[in-house]
Amino acid sequence: MPAAPTSPEDTSPLYLQLARQLAADIRAGTFRVDQALPSERVLCESLGVSRITARKAIDVLVEQGLVVRRHGSGNFIAPRIEQPTSKLASFSEELRQRGYVPASQWITRETGVATVPEREALGLPRGAKVARLLRLRLADGVPMAYEHSALPLCVLPRPQELEGSLYLHLARSGAAPVRAVQHLRAINATADMATHLQVPGGAALLWVSRVAHSADGTAIEFTQSYCRSDYYAFVAELRSTP
Repeated sequence: MPAAPTSPEDTSPLYLQLARQLAADIRAGTFRVDQALPSERVLCESLGVSRITARKAIDVLVEQGLVVRRHGSGNFIAPRIEQPTSKLASFSEELRQRGYVPASQWITRETGVATVPEREALGLPRGAKVARLLRLRLADGVPMAYEHSALPLCVLPRPQELEGSLYLHLARSGAAPVRAVQHLRAINATADMATHLQVPGGAALLWVSRVAHSADGTAIEFTQSYCRSDYYAFVAELRSTP
């Protein structure tokens, strides 16, 4: 149970303070997925807040996708962030749709000669240069993924100037990807990844390799993402053939 939200430095409404504290507890793993959230009555009695404050705080959590309401049963912790594998969308777009605030912490933005894996993924000749991005992806300030991207220099000639969403930047320049092929597997975090993602060394991660293509079929992005498995899940919808 969170402490009563009474910080004198926080002048926001009490229900928002309570919602933030509950959200932090949910993301920290205090509550398990599908576990019932304390009822409005329990929150009122334990924290000394009004029923209206408790209800509005829960409303915020429902809007953020952290809690789901089940009529007649109560409020339950929603599954962690799930990304459908059938939809091509940016990290920022996926998180905003779920009520999170996305952000990127840049590690490197540079150009260089393409490595063999980058040449093979992007169909580039020997000696070709690429824009190379290494960044930490965050949701509400929590590290979610360690991400390495390479793009042909003609697609992103000045990577140092990139801010915000890569896909939005590409869309503005008329080079938005329309199709991608992804491969997923489980790996263990290296020491460097673990430090950036704030997980123990060797922790299980989801490795996602994606090659995205423009409308004319040209490969324009090769990204390898190392996602925290305690926060992130990928979902595939399967259909039988008629």
